[in-house]
Amino acid sequence: MHRPSTIALLSVGAVMGLCAIVAFVLVVLAPVTPASTPAEPLPQAEDPTWAPPAEPPLAAAEHGSGIQTRVDADWAAQTAAATGIPVRALVAYAGAAMVKAEQMPECGLSWSTLAGVGAIESDHGRHGGSMLDAGGTAVPGIFGIALDGVSTAHIPDSDGGAIDGDAEYDRAVGPMQLIPQTWRNWHVDGGADGVEDPQNIDDAALAAA
Repeated sequence: MHRPSTIALLSVGAVMGLCAIVAFVLVVLAPVTPASTPAEPLPQAEDPTWAPPAEPPLAAAEHGSGIQTRVDADWAAQTAAATGIPVRALVAYAGAAMVKAEQMPECGLSWSTLAGVGAIESDHGRHGGSMLDAGGTAVPGIFGIALDGVSTAHIPDSDGGAIDGDAEYDRAVGPMQLIPQTWRNWHVDGGADGVEDPQNIDDAALAAA
């Protein structure tokens, strides 16, 4: 992942600030004319069908070493029913957020943030007909398009195809769509099954956290 330089951020901030000042001046100086007819009220927006709960997930009374075991089963079932997120993906997001809260409480990472990433990147492991098995691994594996610079960033192969199956260009992999370089930096066995696998939602969610 690439972060913009401080200079770039300051430049963007300065331009946005200048635009805000110009807009304010134009509004203040604009002539006021009475409306010929009363303005019609704006249509009322419909309430969203659901919103991620603000409260953190409930912890299981007892849990194993895998992040997926940290989450209360009733909370997971109820939240999955309310949100449409598969339970197997949900417990990975929630478990990863719990671990992050213990390791870096100042981060404030919520399970719903990880769920948002998983939804966009792979529909919670369901992209292209894949699904998460009982162990949390996407079957078949999920691979993004080649990062060949045509309509994406240009990232030549960095793993010999070992992670993404492509020896010419890198590809994002798994339910959280991690590129090989990111996975090499943050690889972890979140599910505590003895295997570090970016195609596994427990491992990928904890790496993304």
